[in-house]
Amino acid sequence: VQLQASGGGLVQAGGSLRLSCAASGRTSGRYAMGWFRQAPGKEREFVAAISWSGGSTYYADSVKGRFTISRDNAKITVYLQMNSLKPEDTAVYYCAADSRRMVQLIEPDYWGQGTLVTVSS
Repeated sequence: VQLQASGGGLVQAGGSLRLSCAASGRTSGRYAMGWFRQAPGKEREFVAAISWSGGSTYYADSVKGRFTISRDNAKITVYLQMNSLKPEDTAVYYCAADSRRMVQLIEPDYWGQGTLVTVSS
């Protein structure tokens, strides 16, 4: 499975961005998907996850109420709508997928290349 993330960019604090992650290749399985991020000088952290059906979602406390994860299985794409962005949200955002469990519970098998989000104050 290959994952292609897009949608990053530069935005002012309080603004919004929507990230997309399209899957290709062996996509016939039921993949849970999600987003992680890594800020400069920091370790990678979990952001949001969604089950294959879309019926279950999970968020890091730092983004609850501001970010929304969703997916379109017809397009095999997962989205991350980010509102009320803060400078501390600045990071490279990576999408991930796994057919075994929700991605926040394990080290996912598949990763996208990352897209940079920069939030200016």
